[in-house]
Amino acid sequence: MRIFRDYILNEFSHSFILSIIVFTFVLLVGNIIRLADLVINKGVDMLSVLKLFLYLVPWLLSFTLPIAALTGVILTFGRLSSDGELTAMKASGVSLYRISLPIVILGVLFSFMAFFLNDQVSPNASFASRRVVKEIGIKRPTAYLEEGTFIRGFENYVIFIYEIRGNKLKNIRIYQPQEGKPTRTIVAEAGEINSIPEKNIVELKLFNGTSEEPSPTDPESFYKLNFKTYYMTLDLTKVFKKEKIQKKTREMTMNELNKEIENSIAQRIDPAPLFVEIYKKINMSIASFVLILIGIPLGIRAHRSEKSIGFGISLILFALYWGSFLGGVALSLKGTLPPLLGASLPNIVFFIFGVISFVYTARR
Repeated sequence: MRIFRDYILNEFSHSFILSIIVFTFVLLVGNIIRLADLVINKGVDMLSVLKLFLYLVPWLLSFTLPIAALTGVILTFGRLSSDGELTAMKASGVSLYRISLPIVILGVLFSFMAFFLNDQVSPNASFASRRVVKEIGIKRPTAYLEEGTFIRGFENYVIFIYEIRGNKLKNIRIYQPQEGKPTRTIVAEAGEINSIPEKNIVELKLFNGTSEEPSPTDPESFYKLNFKTYYMTLDLTKVFKKEKIQKKTREMTMNELNKEIENSIAQRIDPAPLFVEIYKKINMSIASFVLILIGIPLGIRAHRSEKSIGFGISLILFALYWGSFLGGVALSLKGTLPPLLGASLPNIVFFIFGVISFVYTARR
């Protein structure tokens, strides 16, 4: 059995290494062009650009690790199947369960590695990258308005924007915590950002929403005001003077996210996006194991040894997986699904389908 194990792992390792190099390089190409522009057109020194490049790699690996694992297993079992080696192994009394065990265990190890990468390495690298960006002065006044994260840099306001396209905003939540009083909330379907850099201010123009305003008769309570257009001015002066850069949600570790959840609950702010980020980290880590499980029977049924076929199949399957993952996260952020269910749904569906396919293939 040791010979079988070493043979399978050796076969898989070659395909996996090739896949992770190819996919990482493909994802790097677009970023390399952007980083080159910093040197050519903006005069940024090479050392700073090199730092940005290195800090980018861990984030890319969080995507390329699961797809490389999937591609590697499809290529491995596709070749073994097409060459008749699987048939020979089964004829020797070795079941598919025993053949696949080393790869499945490797998938579990990949998931633990991915969790460390997603929880510690990638968030810290992303945060370090932003510090470099601040150091070289590449920023614009609206940079603090990031989609999918709480922005706490503005005095008296906590802002959450679900989608930003240029200066257009969608699904906006603005909270104004007040000590000893209820938190004031402004909700808008859409909005626009108009920056005035010379004054260090940003003007927000909100459309179609509701604003909680203090009651004239009882300042301790609010009444809801429906509006078609609502204007706000945010002062950036204190934001730029801050020496410490505020971490975005995706740059936080699990411990930091849990502390942020406690703070949000204490301020009566909906912590759902923070829970979504936690479950995203966990489920992105599990992806390697789930995709390996579904890739084994898929590779056997494909019965092809060509690498181009294996890459094509894995790309299609990963596109389906990632699309459903993003869809589940989006539904969680909108409140349609609970955060845990929305982020876990793709893994649940693919795991069940993978187990059924694996058992069916093993019994043939």
